[in-house]
Order: sequence, then structure tokens, then C-alpha cells
Amino acid sequence: MERKLTKTVKIGWVTIGGGHPVVIQSMTNTDTRDVQATLRQIEALAKAGCEVVRLAVLDREAGQALKEIVANSPLPVIADIHFDYRLALLAIEQGVHGLRINPGNIGARWKVQEVVRACKEREIPIRIGVNAGSLEKELLDKYQGLTPEGMVESALRHIHLLENEGYDKIKISLKASNVPLMLAAYRKMSETVDYPLHIGVTEAGTVRSGVIKSAVGIGSLLAEGIGDTLRVSLTGDPVQEIPVALEILKVLGLRNRGVELISCPTCGRTQVNLAELAEKVEDKLSNLPPLERPLKVAVMGCAVNGPGEAREADFGIAGGKGMGLLFKKGEIVARLSEEELLPALLTEIENYVKEHGKEQH
Repeated sequence: MERKLTKTVKIGWVTIGGGHPVVIQSMTNTDTRDVQATLRQIEALAKAGCEVVRLAVLDREAGQALKEIVANSPLPVIADIHFDYRLALLAIEQGVHGLRINPGNIGARWKVQEVVRACKEREIPIRIGVNAGSLEKELLDKYQGLTPEGMVESALRHIHLLENEGYDKIKISLKASNVPLMLAAYRKMSETVDYPLHIGVTEAGTVRSGVIKSAVGIGSLLAEGIGDTLRVSLTGDPVQEIPVALEILKVLGLRNRGVELISCPTCGRTQVNLAELAEKVEDKLSNLPPLERPLKVAVMGCAVNGPGEAREADFGIAGGKGMGLLFKKGEIVARLSEEELLPALLTEIENYVKEHGKEQH
């Protein structure tokens, strides 16, 4: 699919925009002042496949903790700050790789100038983040409620404050929990500016509901070529956001990391417990390290049509009555008892991982 070509910014060693791969972000929910707990969560996010992490900086103590966190983080660190320009300056001094701050909310112009000056010195990008839940009352009145036009105007006001200071290392987000609103706002912003867009459905909810909202919202934009970086926002442990983000990108062919599981919905021909078998395979696959070369695994219920239906899978199994087939790229390589199917498939996958270990993160 054709993606909109945006400007590029660098968050540490990660490049965003300009046709580069869509970058996966998340945000810690630890107390940033607890350095070790925060680093443990960042390490878990990195292991899952996260590429950039954002931290809340609520006070000076949290800001001072950033120095040790940044020094030991396996991911580029963005400081999330609201209203207080002094915390932004402190975070920059501690070595963060990016800021999330709205310049229109930090007061007088000289405060904006101070932040811009510090960002220029270290070439630190600023993400302007408009959230539907905190849109300015003036804009709510102007547009008679919450509208995409109001969200875009809010973002443009912040953008112009930075541009007036000669600064253009900018990313933009226009998040809302309402998916149609979020989609309309991002589409309008994409037509208006060439800055890279950070996309997501904010406050999407728990894993059960949030995954659906995020897949629809984020996936729709990506399918239209909109979006340079994303976050799937789910309630709870942020590590659970990463597999969802990877899956959205993988389904759209935008990233090929990890494993894609193909399994049939079952029908009257199915004579094995396919649901249980597929769940066991998925569980094992979830523990594999991320792979740069994509891997497709198929679990099919029909030994007659299974291999053909999953011809593009690297490996697969197809169940029959008390037996099944092990196949590679649609070609049958073994006939096995039902009990042997899962171990044989996992052995093939383990050998694949060992062979391509140099391509793992």
C-alpha cells in the first residue's frame, strides 16, 4: 500500500516518518521515580517488540530519575510533560530523546522559547498531542461540540508556536476514544501538514474491547497510508499492547516481524480438537523471540484440504481421524498420529528459529 511521505524526525536511534517502517511505542505505568521498576518494565516492553517508550514526568524528582533511566534503557525515552516548562528543561538536561508537551499550555512565549532553544541544542523532537477529552473550551464553543475541525485547529495552534520559533522537529497525535472522530481528525490533519503522525485510539479500554477499537481505528488509518508511529492504548500492563500493535502491522503487510498463525474455523469434517490444538500452538509461538523474517504457521482441521488452503504457510499441521499431516509450504512431509502432531510442528519451528537466530532482535 502507498503511504503518505512525511518529514522525518529521530527519537534517539529510531527514525520516524519519511517512509520508514511504522514504529511501535508504549508508555510505562510505573512510578518514574522508582528507577528499577521503570527499567524492568522498559526491558519487558523492548523484549516484546516495543521500539520507543514514553514516561510520565509529574515532578522534579521524576525528572531527576530520568538520567539513570535513559542511561540504562534499551529503548529511546520520551518525557511526557504537561504545563511545566521547567520539567521539560530538566528532562532535556537528563538526556531524554524526545518530549511530549503542548507549547500552548506552558505559558508565556519566553517559556516556549526556552524549551525550543534546549531542544534545538540536542535535536530533540517534540510531539504535540491533542486529546479529545481535553480540548480547549473556546474551540468546543466555536465548533458547537467536539469535532475533527476543532481538534485539528488545536494542534495547528501548537504547531505554529513552534514554527514561529523556527522549529520543525515535530510529531503530532490527535487521539480520541471515539473511533470515527479519531479517524476524521487524523485524515484532516494528514491533508493539512507533512509532519509525521503518531496514531492511536486513546483510552481504548481493556484487552477485550480495546483490541477491537485499536485494530479498527489504527488499522483503518494505516490502510489509507496514514501513520508513522503508533500506540495501542490498553488498560493494565503496557507489555500486552505490543503483540496487538505487531499484529495490526503484520496483517496489513507493514511489518513482517514475528509469527503469523493461520487456523481454520472448523466444520463438520473436523475430527480433532482443533480449538485446543490451535491455542496450544499460539501459546508456544507467543514465547518465541521476534523474528525479522516472517514465519507463517497453519493449524488446519481437514487433512484433505488443509495443506492446500494453507499453501503459503512455512509449516503446518492438518488433523484427521486419529491422525494428521505435517506439511511445509503446502507439501506433505509426514503422516503422524494425533498425539505426534503438536511435538512435530514445534520441533520444526524451533529448528527454524535456531537457523535464523542471527535475524532476531
